[in-house]
Amino acid sequence: MNVEVAYALLNKQKIIALDVEEGCSVREAVRRSNIHAFFPEVDVENAKLGIFGKAVRNPESQALKEGERVEIYRELLVDPKQARANRAAKATKG
Repeated sequence: MNVEVAYALLNKQKIIALDVEEGCSVREAVRRSNIHAFFPEVDVENAKLGIFGKAVRNPESQALKEGERVEIYRELLVDPKQARANRAAKATKG
């Protein structure tokens, strides 16, 4: 079955197409993608993962379905609530 594994930085992204057997887990697909060769900073074993923008709670046990795209999430640099507060404070000053 065909699936994809995706990872993106601000200026670079990679989507890797894979052919995996039925029952392949989300985490196993990431391992097989060899994404680490393109992005050595990715911690394949601990990265938060999702499918089409929705976080996966148990990537080691959740099986993929035909055509799904696994996304590897980066850690946020700034908490979204704090970012909004910073923008609001800046807007009131200006």
